[in-house]
Amino acid sequence: MPAKPARPRAVPRQLKPELEHDYARSPDLGYESPGDVGLIRCLEHGFPTPLARWHYHDEYELHLITSTSGKVFVGDWIGQFQPGQLVLTGPRLPHNWVSMDVPEGGVPLRDLVIQFPHEPLVRAAETIPELAELLPLLERARHGIEFFGISDRAQAHWQRVKASRGLRRFTEFCTFLCDLSACTDYRLLSNVQLQSVDDDHSLDQIDAVVMRLTDNLAQPISAADVAAELGMSESRFSRFFRRATGNTFTDFVNRVRINRACQLLMESDRLITHICYEVGFNNVANFNRRFLEIKGMTPSEFRKQADNRFSGSSV
Repeated sequence: MPAKPARPRAVPRQLKPELEHDYARSPDLGYESPGDVGLIRCLEHGFPTPLARWHYHDEYELHLITSTSGKVFVGDWIGQFQPGQLVLTGPRLPHNWVSMDVPEGGVPLRDLVIQFPHEPLVRAAETIPELAELLPLLERARHGIEFFGISDRAQAHWQRVKASRGLRRFTEFCTFLCDLSACTDYRLLSNVQLQSVDDDHSLDQIDAVVMRLTDNLAQPISAADVAAELGMSESRFSRFFRRATGNTFTDFVNRVRINRACQLLMESDRLITHICYEVGFNNVANFNRRFLEIKGMTPSEFRKQADNRFSGSSV
């Protein structure tokens, strides 16, 4: 009998979200030596690794998957990934890739990454008009962008950036971003862009709320219940949550549930009525109304468009 595929290694549940600036960016983990790089930093690593965790950082991140498949989390978006997936995440947008088909011993290379900061590019664009062409791309990245049909070119771009230094690296990097800016086959991922909050304790509280919601999507959840768990009044929690996420708690919950419904519509043949209840709505009329409000189309229209969009796509 053929050997059964090895089960993924159990990963301890992450109780506290991490900020990348608090994490040691060691060359032992795949980072370039700080003395060797400037504005643009390349990173490559396998899986499992301490780097694969639910986390934020202040830089943009271009993330190309080269092996394994599994679940990807970007903000409030939960989806599947496979080799060739290319995603650009914006500053402080939480993300993680969790491989589900890892062989015994792991894989030596899974991720090719480029990290770069926001402020230097934006300031440079004020005096260099050509760089301003990249600003719409950076704005979209606040929600996370998945690109389609360019994975081979992206890997070649990454290799050229990695092999370069100084001005040559910057020009190779700009060429990469120029190609991404011109790409029209993409989708935005996170409906909600988590905003920067004043301190790490507040960040932990927001992440705890988001993780509770995503882990128990079909269960009833109210602002009053969450406020009580955090030791806040409901009115204080509502102000706190809106300041941190840009949304009311109810709007945020609806967006997360609709986002999960989109994933099920694309990736399963479940009846729409079943999906409605699976993601936490208690009646179909409300589900359809919220879906139309957030996505601009009905669930059945979304499923048709999704089928057309992804049939024959190569990633």
